[in-house]
Amino acid sequence: MRRPKKYESGEATQYISRRAALRRLQLSLNDFRRLCILKGVYPREPKHRRRAQKGSSEIKILYHAKDIRFLLHESIVWTLRDYKIFAKKTGRDRAIKDFRNLKRRLALFPEIKLDHIVKERYPTFIDALKDLDDCLTLLFLFSTFPSLHLIPREQSALCRRLTIEFLHYVIASKSLRKVFISIKGYYFQAEIKGQKVTWIVPHYYPFKPQSRQDVDFKVMSIFVEFYTIMLGFVNFRLFHGLNLAYPPQFPSSVLQDNSETLQDESSFVSDRIAALNFELLRTDKLMEDEEDLDIDMELLEQDGDSKRIIKMKQEAQEVARLRTLFKGLKFFINREVPREPLIILIRSFGGKVSWDASVFAGATFDESDETITHQIVDRPTLSTQYISRDYIQPQWVFDCINQRQLLPTNKYFMGEKLPPHLSPFVDSKRETYIPPEEKALHDPSLIETHEQSDDDDNDSDGQADNQEEEEIEQQLLDAQLQRAYQQETAEYKKYGGPDGVNEDEEDSVDDDEEDDEEDEDDEEQLDDKTKRSLQEKQKMKVESGKVHKVNKRQLRKAEVDEHRLQARMVKPRHRNLFRKLIREKQTKEKEEWLLRKKRRNIDADAKEAKKTAKREAKKAAAEAAAKALKMA
Repeated sequence: MRRPKKYESGEATQYISRRAALRRLQLSLNDFRRLCILKGVYPREPKHRRRAQKGSSEIKILYHAKDIRFLLHESIVWTLRDYKIFAKKTGRDRAIKDFRNLKRRLALFPEIKLDHIVKERYPTFIDALKDLDDCLTLLFLFSTFPSLHLIPREQSALCRRLTIEFLHYVIASKSLRKVFISIKGYYFQAEIKGQKVTWIVPHYYPFKPQSRQDVDFKVMSIFVEFYTIMLGFVNFRLFHGLNLAYPPQFPSSVLQDNSETLQDESSFVSDRIAALNFELLRTDKLMEDEEDLDIDMELLEQDGDSKRIIKMKQEAQEVARLRTLFKGLKFFINREVPREPLIILIRSFGGKVSWDASVFAGATFDESDETITHQIVDRPTLSTQYISRDYIQPQWVFDCINQRQLLPTNKYFMGEKLPPHLSPFVDSKRETYIPPEEKALHDPSLIETHEQSDDDDNDSDGQADNQEEEEIEQQLLDAQLQRAYQQETAEYKKYGGPDGVNEDEEDSVDDDEEDDEEDEDDEEQLDDKTKRSLQEKQKMKVESGKVHKVNKRQLRKAEVDEHRLQARMVKPRHRNLFRKLIREKQTKEKEEWLLRKKRRNIDADAKEAKKTAKREAKKAAAEAAAKALKMA
C-alpha cells in the first residue's frame, strides 16, 4: 500500500478554499454567496489553519469539502446558470432591438423555487420555530422600508403581510409573555408550542438613506427571500392549529395596495396598524387553546406533589391569569402615542383598543365613549378629561405585562416621573449589579427598607433646612436654664452652703453609719453558697463591645498572596485559560463598580434637586407671606 504524501490526508483534505469552490461549482461570487445563504452553508475555522491551507500561511476563507460536495447536487445551481444565459440573450435582443423575441424571453424568466430547501433545512415544525427569531426580526425591519433600488415595494409589502399574519396568531393564541422597550425597538417574546420566540419590532422613523458601504441590502434581501417562504409555511401551520382561516381576510379599507398607498409612507404604515385591530374569521366556535390548558392542569393534578410539579402548577396558573390580564378593559390611544406595540399588547391579553378615527383608519370606538377605562397619553396635560377613566402613560401597559398583574396607576399619571423600566429578559439571580428596584420586585421585604432610606434622606434634608430655627430655639432654652440655675444656687447658699452642715444633716449621717455596720454583720453570717451565687451574678453582666477596625491594606495583601498561590498551582498548559478567567472576572467587577458609581451619582443629583426645590418653595412661601403682611 502506497504511503500518502503530505497534505493528501487529514485536515488538508477536509477543507476547501472559496476560490477552489467557485471553480468546482462554476459559479460567480454573487451566485455562490446566494446559494450558500439559501442552503445554510457558512465558512469554517479549522483547528490548524496551516495544515488546512496545505502549508500556506495567508488567511483564506475555508469551507468544509463535504458542504461543497453537498451543493454540487442542488437543483438551484442549474437555475443560477440559466440566469446567466437569460441575461446574455436578453442583452443581445436589446442590442439588436428584437423586441418580439425579448418579450418572449421575459415571459420565460427562470424562477427559483425554495420550498424544497425549507423542508430540507427544517425537517420538523419545531425546528422551524427554533430558528424563527432572526426570521421575524429581519422581516419586521424590511416591512418598514420604502421602495429602494435593491428592495422593491412588493418585497416590503410581502414582509408586511406575513408579519401581520404572525401577530394575528399571537393575539388569537394569547401566547405573548414578555415585552421590553429599548433603543433598538420593542422586544417581544412569545411561547409557541413550548418554544420561546423573541423578536424586535423597530421604532418607526422616516427612512434615512444609507450608503452601500454601511449596509449591504443585496445580501440582506437574499435572506429575506428565504425567510418569506419559511414564515409562509409557519403561518399556515399555526393558523390551522387554531382553526383560523388562512390566509386571513381583512376589511376592504385596509391592506389594499394601490399606487397611492405604495407611494405614501404614512398611509402604508397606517394600514398595517389598522389591520391588527380586526378579529379573524374562525372555522369553529370553540377556543381550543383554553381546552388544552385545562387538560394540562388536570394532568398536573394527577401527578405527585414534587417540587417540580408544584412549580409547573404555579407557572400554569400565572399564565392562565396573564392571558386575561386586560379582559374587560377598554383603552383609547392618543395621537402622539405609538400605536402598533400597544395594539399588539392590549389585544393579546383580552383588552379592546381604539384611537382617533379622524386621524387614523381602523378605529372601533370614539373618545367620547363612557365605557373607556384607560386613556394612554404621552403629554403633560389635556384640555378635556373624563372622570370615569384613568389617564396613564404608555409604560404602565408594559410594566403590567412584565409583572403579570395590574399595577396601581398613580405612579403613571400624566406628568408623573415614571419608575424605572426594568428588563424581564435578564436573570434575576445573576452575580452582577442588580438595581434596588429590581431587588424589591423579587423580595417585597426590601421595598420597606428602600422607602425607609428615602424617608431618612428626606428627614436629613428637613433637618438641614430647619437648622437655623433650631439654633434660635436652643439659644432661648440656654438662657432660661442659666436663669433657673442662678436662682437655685442662691437658695442653696441661703439655707446652708457646701461649707456649713445643719443638725438634721448630722443626724442623717449618724444613721447611715449605723446602717453600714449592720450590713457588714449580715454579710459575715451568709453561707459560702450565697457568696458564690452573688459572685456569679456579678460576673453575669453586659459590657460594651469594642470596635474592630478592619485593615484594608492587610486584606488586599492577603487576596494578592492567595491569587499568586492559585496562579502557581495552575499547570502551564492551562495558564492562558486561567488568565482569561481572571480577566473576565476583573471586567465584571469593573462594570459592576461603574454601575454602582453611576447610581450613586444619579441619587446624589436627585437629592440635590429635591433640596433646591424645597428651598425655592420655602423662599417663595416666605416672599408670599411677606407680601401678605405688607398688604395687611
